[in-house]
Amino acid sequence: MQDILIVVDMQNDFITGALGTPEAQAIVERVADKMRNFNGRVMTTRDTHEDNYLDTQEGRLLPVPHCIRGSWGWQLHPLVEAQRREEPVDKPVFGSAALGQMLARENAHVPIRSITLVGLCTDICVISNALILRAFLPETKIVVDAACCAGVTPDSHQTSLTAMKACQVRIDHE
Repeated sequence: MQDILIVVDMQNDFITGALGTPEAQAIVERVADKMRNFNGRVMTTRDTHEDNYLDTQEGRLLPVPHCIRGSWGWQLHPLVEAQRREEPVDKPVFGSAALGQMLARENAHVPIRSITLVGLCTDICVISNALILRAFLPETKIVVDAACCAGVTPDSHQTSLTAMKACQVRIDHE
């Protein structure tokens, strides 16, 4: 049985860059500590857009170029990068079906006891990935550590935690 920590989109653009917030800045050290001390597999994801971002559905609705592949903003925060154990999973949208599929395949060979999610943003990418993982791994314990997450706003962070709890995602450190 394995336990997995997934660190969602702890990238410069979401912390101090184009879409950075004080709440995101406040969790960086906690996330790095959690990665360092986690007894299990540690994975990271990266929001990944191309130069044509503004021409995409997301770009038209959120016209703020961010996490453009290869840019400073796309890179993981240095404290998170220092704790990274394997290559990041790049994802072009909020949630990664490919990540859910990959972990479901792996679960067939080495059972996954739990998946804990931390990172940014609680109300967009964390919730999307938690619900995708719930769908692909219905018998696996899915946990979100609220102390290591931040939303676009504190209110949307809290609303997302409530929604995930209703979908049988365990919320720690609420």
